[in-house]
Amino acid sequence: MPFDLAALERIGVSAQLVAHYAESGWVDRLGQGVYAFAGDTLNAHGAIKFLQTRVTGLHVGGKSALALQGVRHNLAMREALVLWGDVRFALPAWFTSRFPSRYVAARLFSWPDSTLADNSVTTPPGVSEGLRVSVPERAVLELLYEVGTHQGLEEARNLFDGLRNLRKDVLGELLQSCTSIKAVRLFLTWARETGVVDVDALQHQYTLPVGSDKRWITRMKDGNLLSLKPHG
Repeated sequence: MPFDLAALERIGVSAQLVAHYAESGWVDRLGQGVYAFAGDTLNAHGAIKFLQTRVTGLHVGGKSALALQGVRHNLAMREALVLWGDVRFALPAWFTSRFPSRYVAARLFSWPDSTLADNSVTTPPGVSEGLRVSVPERAVLELLYEVGTHQGLEEARNLFDGLRNLRKDVLGELLQSCTSIKAVRLFLTWARETGVVDVDALQHQYTLPVGSDKRWITRMKDGNLLSLKPHG
């Protein structure tokens, strides 16, 4: 993974000494104040962990988070990484040139407290320790939020069909905190169709933000209309 001047200064390496190391070919300068050891091949997960130290709330989300937890559908060889964060941020060129990716900064949840936010990211088995990844219940809502913009409807449905063993309590709290009516209604619609969760039980236990009782209609990026009833 990369390192920055702050990390080097903590072990007594000054900016002037780093510049000397770079001129001598001992380290590679990736960007402003960001370096890697010469000859190192950066790992995507290591690079993301480095960005996590710089960007509040940064985590692997949506389709990429589902893929890391076994929910995949016809993944391309160079599938773009989907990263989410709490603040506006432009992914640096040294990162995007190595790892095709995009960054989403949307206030998808109105967190009642920090506990739910913290518990909705995890480090799945088999990935680099410390990598922050959305749990499936959060990842699917991130996926549905992007339907019609960066995410195709058909692929999203295929991924939804691959969901298994969603936790009702986690899902209920996330849906209740979700700020996207489209994401909530689309989840409820497909959940009824697939039976992945008992929608009526969810609606009985939680107050879900579905908006008005009118049908919700939007024109997607591909020109198709998406029409959703209030309760699926």
